[in-house]
Amino acid sequence: MRMQYEATLETLENLRAESIAAGGAEKINAQHRKGKLTARERIDLLVDDDSFEEFDVLKTGRGGALGSEPTYAGDGVIAGHGAIDGREVFVFSQDFTVMGGSLGEAHAQKICKVMDLAVKVGAPIIGLSDSGGARIQEGVDALAAYGEIFHRNVRASGVVPQISCIMGPCAGGAVYSPSITDFVFMVRESSYMFVTGPSVVKTVTHQEITSEDLGGAQIHAQKSGVAHFIASNDVLCLREVRRLVNYLPSNFRQRAPMMDLRDPADRIDPALDYLVPENPNQSYDMNVLIHSILDGAEFMEVHPGFARNIICGFGRLGGQTIGLVANQPAVLAGVLDSDASFKAGRFVRFCDAFNIPLIALVDVPGFMPGPDQEHGGIIRHGAKLLYAFTEATVPRITVIVRKAYGGAYLVMNSKHIHCDVNYAWPTAEIAVMGPKGAAEVIFRREIQSAEDPETVLNEKMAHYRRTFANPFLAAKRGYIDDVIFPRDTRHRLIRTLQVLEGKEAKRPERKHGNIPL
Repeated sequence: MRMQYEATLETLENLRAESIAAGGAEKINAQHRKGKLTARERIDLLVDDDSFEEFDVLKTGRGGALGSEPTYAGDGVIAGHGAIDGREVFVFSQDFTVMGGSLGEAHAQKICKVMDLAVKVGAPIIGLSDSGGARIQEGVDALAAYGEIFHRNVRASGVVPQISCIMGPCAGGAVYSPSITDFVFMVRESSYMFVTGPSVVKTVTHQEITSEDLGGAQIHAQKSGVAHFIASNDVLCLREVRRLVNYLPSNFRQRAPMMDLRDPADRIDPALDYLVPENPNQSYDMNVLIHSILDGAEFMEVHPGFARNIICGFGRLGGQTIGLVANQPAVLAGVLDSDASFKAGRFVRFCDAFNIPLIALVDVPGFMPGPDQEHGGIIRHGAKLLYAFTEATVPRITVIVRKAYGGAYLVMNSKHIHCDVNYAWPTAEIAVMGPKGAAEVIFRREIQSAEDPETVLNEKMAHYRRTFANPFLAAKRGYIDDVIFPRDTRHRLIRTLQVLEGKEAKRPERKHGNIPL
């Protein structure tokens, strides 16, 4: 009896060793030669030491429908739970050394199990993707498996944070799971995403293109907006994932963890009084203001390479995580275009879903003009941001730094769409449009009939600027809660967040709204 039990233990050890060995030393070395870590190495770097508990180590697929296909213990994915700085997370990591990390029935069942548990427990889901796609030899079973994952991605949306790391190939239907998740990380020169690969593109369009140029990290970070973050290698990517998780709550019922960075709440910065140039057409870098007011000058920007005319990201004020949306005057004068509206709208909706207060720093001259923007649907995209801010029930604070013109002023979390507190700097300009355009409309006949139209135009512009290029008229109407000294911005924001901590806002009774997607 004793010998039988020892034999059983030995069998267990051998099976576990087989699963851990994955595709074997040769394939592991090939992974390393590409500059990529293995699936287990990635998990070891992502979670706290000795915190990972694995599920389904021995789970094996039924084999393909074509005949005697090989099967592997673990079926090409490692799934389980661990901790990041002591907080529970659920993780799956696809193993490219086992059948190219391809997704089959058993593979997907392991992923679905951790996703289901994550929702039950209320903990973030982190997926590390490195897969050749659907396992062709499993046929429709593989397609059905993808559908089960997509279903869970949607059901988990807004319940727990979902983070995807693309650390190798991700093609075909596989791309839709990461695209549903909240944040996508990619690795330069080793990860790519596309619906149809270079060979299909060549067949259909006769255009030759590389995987990197078609769907590499740089493309998705700067052009498509699919990737929120990119890193130079696997190690840096996983480090940034850990950093992001520390800004987020574990689920929609909780708030993000507080973190005291020993930065005084009443700290002032006299340099902010001189941040905005005297010339209203001169640009400046909004990052100066952002880093000045946030705890420890720490800011994690989301989508830093995409739609750079607007800045979105996470920081802390008084130890509390906040979501920040700011126009960037240094890029396209800070105008709102289609990409900027989409980028900010989705970020606002994420923050609202997970109880993260929103702060808007406004310097916006309007929406981007031109037929390309109009034909590209700027009306629809701009409405997304308007809808997102209006729908949000978390604390919402706005600081108007300089220009706040026309519809873009309304969209950027204005008092008129019911932001909670609206501050303005003395440099704020709140008007329907800029002084030149307004003067040309209001005083058109007077300017046209003048002997010196340019002089009259300049006089009318100066008059309009004296009237509207300050926040005092709006303050008299009650559209601005207070005009504050720039140096005091940090203190006023922290104090206001404390006041709004107990905010309760009821939404109308309905199934859901119909956002202009």
